[in-house]
Amino acid sequence: MKKTVLTAPLIAAMVFVLAGCTQQAPRYVGVDNPEVEAVISMGLDRQDFEKAASDAVDSLLRSGALSKPNGEKYVVAIGRIINDTTQKIDTDMFIKKIRTSMLNSGKAVVTSAITAGGNDDELIYQTRDLRADDEFQQDTIAGKGTLLAPELSLTGKIIQQSKTIDKNKLVEFYFQLTLTNLKNGLAVWEEESIIGKVGDKKSVNW
Repeated sequence: MKKTVLTAPLIAAMVFVLAGCTQQAPRYVGVDNPEVEAVISMGLDRQDFEKAASDAVDSLLRSGALSKPNGEKYVVAIGRIINDTTQKIDTDMFIKKIRTSMLNSGKAVVTSAITAGGNDDELIYQTRDLRADDEFQQDTIAGKGTLLAPELSLTGKIIQQSKTIDKNKLVEFYFQLTLTNLKNGLAVWEEESIIGKVGDKKSVNW
């Protein structure tokens, strides 16, 4: 029986071939940190929402759009955030991070009395229905004309674009946000944050 001798050149050639057959894990486009690249999928992950929200809030605060001339806080309403991707994602996860950052900035307050998509806080209106209920102390119930109308609205869209390059699949997610003055209808701030990922198209997972 003939034995095969594994010389150094032969071992190197085998490693090269095996490396070429190994499916490459998904990674961010333009990110060189292997620790970050190793934990992501081709879909949207928690860190993606955190980064997009952080980028948006940083841009918003730098723009001065939330700096009211008299030093008071703007009242902001959350409008529709459209999911235009192939994934079933909870846009509230993205919005919650932006809401929290805006509140913590001290520049704005967010109303829960009026939102898009029927996400209003129902207790705001249910407690006002108690005005005719003598089981409740009427001086503890909010009176008429106490709700504040929003001055600004935040709307947005998450868009996905995909394309195949050689054996790899490139996926880009665009987080687009607009802040609008509800009194005159003018957009006072807009931002677009892009997250790109690339991976072997045979190992793409969402």
